Amino acid sequence: MIPSILPTYNRAPLAFVKGSGSWLETADGTRYLDLGAGIAVNALGHANPQLVEALTAQAAKLWHVSNLYEIPEQKRLADLLVDQTFADTVFFTNSGTEAAELVVKMARKFWYEQGDPDRVEIVTFEGAFHGRSSAAIAAAGSEKMTKGFGPLLPGFRQVKWGDHDGLRAAVTNRTAAVLIEPIQGEGGIRPVPDQCLKGLRDLCDETGALLIFDEVQCGVGRTGKLFAHEWAGVTPDIMMIAKGIGGGFPLGAVLATEKAASGMTAGTHGSTYGGNPLGCAVGARVLEIVAAPAFLAEVNRKAALLRQKLEGLVAAHPDVFDHVRGQGLMLGLKCKAAPADVVKAGYDQKLLTVPAADNVLRLLPALNITDEEIAEAVARLNRAATALRP
Repeated sequence: MIPSILPTYNRAPLAFVKGSGSWLETADGTRYLDLGAGIAVNALGHANPQLVEALTAQAAKLWHVSNLYEIPEQKRLADLLVDQTFADTVFFTNSGTEAAELVVKMARKFWYEQGDPDRVEIVTFEGAFHGRSSAAIAAAGSEKMTKGFGPLLPGFRQVKWGDHDGLRAAVTNRTAAVLIEPIQGEGGIRPVPDQCLKGLRDLCDETGALLIFDEVQCGVGRTGKLFAHEWAGVTPDIMMIAKGIGGGFPLGAVLATEKAASGMTAGTHGSTYGGNPLGCAVGARVLEIVAAPAFLAEVNRKAALLRQKLEGLVAAHPDVFDHVRGQGLMLGLKCKAAPADVVKAGYDQKLLTVPAADNVLRLLPALNITDEEIAEAVARLNRAATALRP
């Protein structure tokens, strides 16, 4: 008999009733140290007092009016994002998947309005994850994502990871855009080297193709810059964000230059809930906190501390771990053991981590995790790894 919740998740046998900072608690009072942060969503931890205040203050005034009307909270958050980024304009969604749908539409509509309606192809990369909608799984192209869901939306060309010649060959006069994660999350914490992002920007400038960054997982302070592409000193034409921007409240957005967004006029896209007063009130508070230079400096300091301790962990358990990779507080432990086994061993130590592809264990803590919590987390990882030894 099918359960009342559609059985599409392979859930851990854990249920949490409350959280505070980097800790989650079950009904019987057992506390777990959270290095997953809801898959990089709870950027400021659980039940952050400043976010609770922003949400409850807005909730007491107004929840929803729809985009039939002006929404002051939406305008405020859009202005903050424009001020802090390359973008001239912002469209708000409820999720990264919805943002993925819009970036595909925006890129194709741009070329249609430019008088080149056949320029519809979007180049993507092996190992990518852009969401689970029809367009997003077609963009990723992996059998795991697409099997059984055909016919797939046409117009996507996947390139092997790191194949520069293949990339250049894939970008043609039919290419509308190139879509890439500066750091692959689900794909196994695989950063794109700065020189490759620069080369990709040059290639798009040369061919006219739009450059789209997916910073749903790596954005909003996760790497120690407000957005990961800033490390390479390049900017996209379009960017999709979500996860951390809402700090736990469902919120996403597409940011774009005026030129890239020029085809999106009244009636070309919409959302009933997107940019609602609740989400935007929380998002604005998140951005005000995370974008502060002192906060980002602390993310980088803590990231260096965590990475140093993880390098020591790898050295102590060469039979379990191979190396550390990633940037900022978006780190991965390449495992020799099965990542799922490491995750389960972590549960026994009351520690939460997230598996990924390429035999990687993801560590995505709250950006305001303390030094003491970092030390405790690595100590628990050490005990988990010890328990996995033959």
